[in-house]
Amino acid sequence: MNDHRDNSRRSGPRDHSNSSGARHRDNGRGHNNGRTRDGGYSARHRDNGYRPRRQFDDEPRVGALGDLVGHLHALDGRSYAAYKAIVGHYTATTGWVLHIDRVQPDPFAHPTRIRLEIPASLPGLEVLDDADLLSTRDRRLAVGDFLIRELHASFRGTALSIAAPGQEILERSAAVFLANGDVEPRGAGGWTIEIRARLSLPARGRSIQGREAARIVSRDLTRELGEVLNLTGQRAEHLVAHVNALEDHRALSEVVRERGWVSFLADGALLPRRSGVSDEPMRSGAVPLSAPDSLAETVELPHAGTVRGTAIPTGVTVIVGGGYHGKSTLLNAIERGVYPHLPGDGRELVATLPNAVKVRAADGRAVTGVDLTPFISHLPGDRDTTSFTTKNASGSTSQAASLIEAVEAGADMVLLDEDTSATNLLIRDSRMRSLVADEREPITPFVDRVGALSRSRGVSTVMVMGGSGDYLDVADLVLLMDDYALHDATARAREVVAAQPRANTELKDFPVVLDRVPLPAPARTRRGPVRTRSRGTEALVLDREEIDISDISGVVDPGQAEATALALRALLERRFDASSTLAQCLEDLDALLDDEGLDALDNRPAFLVRPRRVDVAGAVNRYRALALA
Repeated sequence: MNDHRDNSRRSGPRDHSNSSGARHRDNGRGHNNGRTRDGGYSARHRDNGYRPRRQFDDEPRVGALGDLVGHLHALDGRSYAAYKAIVGHYTATTGWVLHIDRVQPDPFAHPTRIRLEIPASLPGLEVLDDADLLSTRDRRLAVGDFLIRELHASFRGTALSIAAPGQEILERSAAVFLANGDVEPRGAGGWTIEIRARLSLPARGRSIQGREAARIVSRDLTRELGEVLNLTGQRAEHLVAHVNALEDHRALSEVVRERGWVSFLADGALLPRRSGVSDEPMRSGAVPLSAPDSLAETVELPHAGTVRGTAIPTGVTVIVGGGYHGKSTLLNAIERGVYPHLPGDGRELVATLPNAVKVRAADGRAVTGVDLTPFISHLPGDRDTTSFTTKNASGSTSQAASLIEAVEAGADMVLLDEDTSATNLLIRDSRMRSLVADEREPITPFVDRVGALSRSRGVSTVMVMGGSGDYLDVADLVLLMDDYALHDATARAREVVAAQPRANTELKDFPVVLDRVPLPAPARTRRGPVRTRSRGTEALVLDREEIDISDISGVVDPGQAEATALALRALLERRFDASSTLAQCLEDLDALLDDEGLDALDNRPAFLVRPRRVDVAGAVNRYRALALA
């Protein structure tokens, strides 16, 4: 089994090998896969005399930044295609290098790709050494995330653009670290920071505005980059706090795992968001979280020190309370606790098991070969549900499938909110059980399986339930939200259950989830463009197929959606082999991203953010053309 998996990993989306002498590429995770510094052309191409096609050979490809400015002035008024002459790399007087990798073919195409190679030893970056901010992958990830944010703010209002981060500190392809040698260095002198961005080259109609382009390079780029690279004073303090926030969250997540909890929420956390369309914290009126004494625990963190908060144990946790009292807000904070957050977000010290998955009803989604028997069986017409397939699932079927798929993908906890769930999957009260006999009802409600899901499969559940008391019978912990204050209502719930008993319908086992084996994508037979892209966090597009991922709540950044689309393409075309299970393929994908970073999915991508394996699995499961062995 292990030998098979090792072989399948080597046959993954991209070869893992690195050429000797190539610089080590690190964006918090990976390597450069043997790419050379001169734009990615391999030694094989150079040995064969290969030269990149250029239309204007009279223009130099290598020079000083001032040479580029002069070329742009000379190109003023020429046809837009003449911009191709500036492809190359140019060194600024301060020591950083501008690479122009691909020029947009016309003013309306995707902007020009640029890279900035910045030695980490440049003046102004001393804090990287003084505070030892490059010594670990997590620290480099946080530094890269911080620089992206600073550049995004600085580039606003210019022709320059870079990925727009949200409230989470994530692994992003817009900033990677290149080690100057094969051995990972310790000090800043051994690292080069590579920033990937975009430049919209200006035009008047189809004519080059060379003077404006020169101004963008000589003024906007130079000025804004110089300001951001001055990591002194208050900016240095903010950088250190940024790194500390990530390290504290990593440490807290490890404590959660070691102590057998599913989540920890620190006292003083501000959970409410500004609005339903903004993930920024509510600036005024938010009630800080405070742990009930019965659930209070303390943890020691490397930077925050001793922190008191609410520890939620494994098992079944039910969140109750009146409407608008903060139940869903608490659940959403637990859900987002899989990611570290910015200082000042309010949720910096909320940590959740990393593979937590929120499941909801999603009418109309595709389901392919899922064993639904734990929740749906003996359908009319003797239709089999051990390998159920539909292109248009109902609410209950879609949510049941999502639960099974989450377990298959390796989820360690599931989260549900009654507001977004199918009622007939959640509960079936005594009156309905009396009216419709069990043998005539194909749906086994979640309340009958949730306890066994935890005991036999090790998958905990945290759910919001404000309209049914049936879950009080099976809950290990009951949390009450009252006027945004958190209370432990477990003892009171036990009293209610004793005073108002109901028939015990709980099932003792949760059937083993069958591992599915996906088939590779068939060879292309249709003409048309090969498209692999995303639309925000709502949908992916693979050629002619659109995949709705709006119910995959773990995708919080458009860059994650774009990376998920590329990962899905790689799995379909280069990893699925009709013999490996989906779980094995996802594990190999994770290993590939650990090894090579997001560059394994695309050639020097600028806007990718690493997705979780459980979220990639969600996209695979919603792909309507998915086929199984």
